[in-house]
Amino acid sequence: MKRIITIIAVLFTTITFAQDQYTKGMQKAFELWGEGKAVEASNMFERIASVEMDNWLPYYYVAQINTIISFGEKDKEKLTPQLEKAQEFIDLAKAISPDNPEILVQQAMTYTAWIASDGATYGMTLSGKVVALYEKALQLAPENPRVVFSKAQWDMGSAAYFKQDTTPFCKDVERSLELFANFKAASDFHPNWGEDRAKEIVKNCNK
Repeated sequence: MKRIITIIAVLFTTITFAQDQYTKGMQKAFELWGEGKAVEASNMFERIASVEMDNWLPYYYVAQINTIISFGEKDKEKLTPQLEKAQEFIDLAKAISPDNPEILVQQAMTYTAWIASDGATYGMTLSGKVVALYEKALQLAPENPRVVFSKAQWDMGSAAYFKQDTTPFCKDVERSLELFANFKAASDFHPNWGEDRAKEIVKNCNK
C-alpha cells in the first residue's frame, strides 16, 4: 500500500512540475511577444511544442506569430520561410485538434497573408479556400467571436478590393462584439484576441 501511495505521489509531483514548466514557458513566450520580440516568442512556443506534443496551443501560436509578421513584409526571402513555418505548425496543430474553429481561422489568416503579399499569384488559388474555411468555422462555432469577426473582416476586405460597399458587413462586426462581451476563454493561454480590432472597425463603420 505504501509503495502504491509513493508511486502516486511521485507521479503527481512529476505532472505538477511539468504543468508548472509549461505555464512558465507560455507566460515567458507571451511576455516576449508583448515586448515586440516576435522571433524569440515564436522560438519559445516552438520549444514548448516540442515537449507538449499533444497540446495544440503552442503550435497555434508559432503559426500565428509567423503569419502576423508576414503581413506587409516585402522581402520574399523573409516572407516565404515565415509562412511556410506557419503552415507547418498549422498542420501539426490540426493533427492534434481536428476541426478546431480557432485553427481554421488561423489557416484562413495564413492564406490571407499569402494573398496580401501577391494577389495576382495567390488570389485565384487561395481566396476560395479562405471562404470555405470561414464557412466551416462558422458552422462549427457560430458563437465564437473570432470566427464571426474574422469572417466579417475578410468579407469587408474582399468587398473593398472589388470596390463594393463594405457597410453591410458592419452588422457582423457588431455581432462579434456582442459575442466577445460574453466570451470566456477555456484557459489563460487559449485564443482571446480580436475584440480591440473589432471595436476600431465598428467606430469606422459609424463615421
